[in-house]
Amino acid sequence: MNFLIRIFVIWFTVGSISFANEIKVFDFNETELSGLDVRKVRGADNKTIYTVGSNENGNFLKAVADNAASGLGKEVKIDLNKTPFINITWKIEKDLPGIKENTKKGHDFAARVFAVKKTGATPLSNRAINYVFSSNNEIGFNSPSPYTKKSIDNVLASTKSNLNEWITVKANVKEDFKKFHNLDVNELDGLAIMTDTDNSKMKAIAYYQNIYFSEK
Repeated sequence: MNFLIRIFVIWFTVGSISFANEIKVFDFNETELSGLDVRKVRGADNKTIYTVGSNENGNFLKAVADNAASGLGKEVKIDLNKTPFINITWKIEKDLPGIKENTKKGHDFAARVFAVKKTGATPLSNRAINYVFSSNNEIGFNSPSPYTKKSIDNVLASTKSNLNEWITVKANVKEDFKKFHNLDVNELDGLAIMTDTDNSKMKAIAYYQNIYFSEK
């Protein structure tokens, strides 16, 4: 996905909610969604369609990308010394089989969550860990974006193991920035969500729920 970090350095102003040692990032309700600016990736034919819903576990965000790419970003300061773990509950209803996700032609994901650290004066100087729900690679696979080495794709879930079912994953963001970027990051600057299919020209359907940071 071209210019990912540039797209998602433009953050929004809705605050996060803190409960003890947990930092909730998104509410996934109509009020929040209407207040967020949807950013279409340059060159994409269409925008991803985002809608909100709810189930027995609370609110969720549904994303439908049909030859489309746009994301939702949010400025949120996370103290990674206190709450270094990102927690994501998500589901892929329709994945993207057969594409090579570490190439420019196949760099699409049915679900991804970006953790972004500002490291310079311009958006292109920033670093990101891109936590993805892969359609083709195994959990644990990681690779720099084919567009910029400053964004690392890190597979936390795979439709090879979990398709059309809710799963919860966790990652230590502080350790990942050290591992992938050799950066000692104390504070995260923002988070973004995107379901995109503009390179593969395919269709993906994904759901996001209960994204928060925790102490352990």
